[in-house]
Amino acid sequence: MLLPAIFRSFSTLKDGTFVMKFESNELSPAELVGLAQAHNSFGYLAFKKDEFKTEQLAVIDELKADYEDKTKTPSKRLRDVFFVAFKQGNEGFDNFESYYKFKMDKIIEHIKSKLE
Repeated sequence: MLLPAIFRSFSTLKDGTFVMKFESNELSPAELVGLAQAHNSFGYLAFKKDEFKTEQLAVIDELKADYEDKTKTPSKRLRDVFFVAFKQGNEGFDNFESYYKFKMDKIIEHIKSKLE
């Protein structure tokens, strides 16, 4: 998806990552759907002041998302995955904390069942 945008600001988070804010003109319904489908997905962001040339767009299209978050511990990564799963379908839980505890207990019991 290629959108014209104005880069307005950025800030840093405690873990060293950045929040970047862009503004765009009105978007078409197809562009809005594309953004909605990309929500909470990992991808690439290319920004430059001039329009991209055809060959540059071809290179961008070939990029593959091979993302491994090396800034978070495995337990924080697992919690984040559970959070996304909870948002996509809460399986009847009223809040994330009870969902997280239930899922972690299931994993713990599964591993304990494999122990001698």
